Amino acid sequence: MSNQTLVVEGKATPRGRYPHVKVVGDLVFVSGMSSRRPDNTLAGAEADELGVTTLDIETQTRAVIENIRDILSEVGCTLKDVVQVTSYLVNMNDFAGYNRVYGEYFDETGPARTTVAVHQLPHPHLLIEIQSIAIRRPGVVAEAS
Repeated sequence: MSNQTLVVEGKATPRGRYPHVKVVGDLVFVSGMSSRRPDNTLAGAEADELGVTTLDIETQTRAVIENIRDILSEVGCTLKDVVQVTSYLVNMNDFAGYNRVYGEYFDETGPARTTVAVHQLPHPHLLIEIQSIAIRRPGVVAEAS
């Protein structure tokens, strides 16, 4: 059974001692992803010159799913290989915007999904975090870590 853990270069460094992705056999586990960029800025979080913050659930959701896509590509997978998604929203009033963007990437043939509300995420401007599980297609071999 192959076993691989990876922190992906060019992605935001995990905020703890864990990998971006862990592969065990044919299962691919992607740690919770946010809209955080490698320079620690957040997609979908802007502040004006007075410090007034504007947060955009659609921009954040799109950035999170793109981060997941990038992480999966590092282990030979795509979003089509995702079989389960757990999404964490700070505010369920953002559900419609999140759901709209989610639908750009997945439909009823896509992964099983659970969406839950949480009190907060590791940064006050994060509105969403998504964790996912994918299955590796036959013939894809994990590199040794």
